[in-house]
Amino acid sequence: QVQLVESGGGLVQAGGSLRLSCAASGSIFSLNAMGWYRQRPGKQRELVAAITSGGSTNYADSVKGRFTISRANAKNTVYLQMNSLKPEDTAVYYCTAVVLTTTPKVASDYWGQGTQVTVSS
Repeated sequence: QVQLVESGGGLVQAGGSLRLSCAASGSIFSLNAMGWYRQRPGKQRELVAAITSGGSTNYADSVKGRFTISRANAKNTVYLQMNSLKPEDTAVYYCTAVVLTTTPKVASDYWGQGTQVTVSS
């Protein structure tokens, strides 16, 4: 079993910053790609940012230049630094990871429970 636990969400004024963290634990052999999705009110879940095990990153156009994804492999943790936040960034943010488990030796997608980010105008 693998668990992803997010932290760092909250309420912030427009223009402010937040840093989300997501720690993976459990029967982990290796962590491959990790990422952050969000679901805004009344919208479908969308990719915000992703990072490979080698450190290559990918961002949604709406967050480029404002958000930065990073990872600490030794801690099995992925981060999302969010700067210059806008009210339209208000959403539940979900962490995801492709995990190769120890037993059985299979790769699967895992998701966190989500953390609320609210940006006030």
